[in-house]
Amino acid sequence: MKPRSKKTRPRLISKIPKDMWAFKKPTIWHGTAEKLLLHAPKRALFDLVIASPPYNIGKRYEKSEAMARYLRRHRRILEDIVSRLKPNGSLCWQVGNHVDDGEIFPLDLEFHKIFRKLGLKLRNRIIWRFGHGLHNSRRFSGRYEVILWYTKSDAYHFDLDAVRVPSKYPAKTHYKGEKRGQYSSHPLGKNPEDVWDIPNVKGNHVEKTNHPCQFPVGLVERLVLSLTKKNAVVFDPYAGVCSAGVAALLHGRRFIGSERLKPYCKAGLKRLEDTLDNTVRYRPHDKPIYDHKNSKLSVPPAR
Repeated sequence: MKPRSKKTRPRLISKIPKDMWAFKKPTIWHGTAEKLLLHAPKRALFDLVIASPPYNIGKRYEKSEAMARYLRRHRRILEDIVSRLKPNGSLCWQVGNHVDDGEIFPLDLEFHKIFRKLGLKLRNRIIWRFGHGLHNSRRFSGRYEVILWYTKSDAYHFDLDAVRVPSKYPAKTHYKGEKRGQYSSHPLGKNPEDVWDIPNVKGNHVEKTNHPCQFPVGLVERLVLSLTKKNAVVFDPYAGVCSAGVAALLHGRRFIGSERLKPYCKAGLKRLEDTLDNTVRYRPHDKPIYDHKNSKLSVPPAR
């Protein structure tokens, strides 16, 4: 394989280069989104903003703070982000629950108030359902999180055909009317709906890195394919190990992300390089979910 040219090689930066806002190279900013946006032109830059911000639960990449302060801080960041979202662009905010002394606080409900005040329109509240996680003994175990998809206007880009999934009954036909006897399902498959079964990155997942709460590429991939066109600019203000960047580069989009912690920046940079070299390991959004009943571990042991 030919080596990458310097023109396309991903970069990790802590100073703003002259060509920064031309988005010629996949870029990771080592620093906070707030500081990055201080240097950004005050005009529409991003076709898609997608992020999974910290949940304020004391993970090693965040500091816990009072919930009111946490939300105020995000409100300030989101004001800067939304002002740079293109009129036909989308913003996807993936969140779970804040947990305090055993009580849960659904963050999507709190963030929705902020987005509404910023003038965005909610198009879908997508349920991301996954199969593995911590087991609880005093409440039901959590197995889903939420993606809030907003647009700035009604003239947003949405390509359903790019993300259709196999129909349940492709041989089904219309039973009456002018189309009686004709196939009733779409030839490209069906709408994936608003509940997505995509495994989270745990244990021996093919994408696992040094990040404890890693975003699966397949989750971002479906959003990138449906909400952007080729060469669109995708921005992740909490990039982590750059799963959003991998999804963007896989499908010919441009990427910029910001990440505060250097180890994650380095891991993300390696993943972007591997993506451009066609060696990145990831689980596609359309890969069928493994049927656990096919595993020998699903057979109850003799007692």
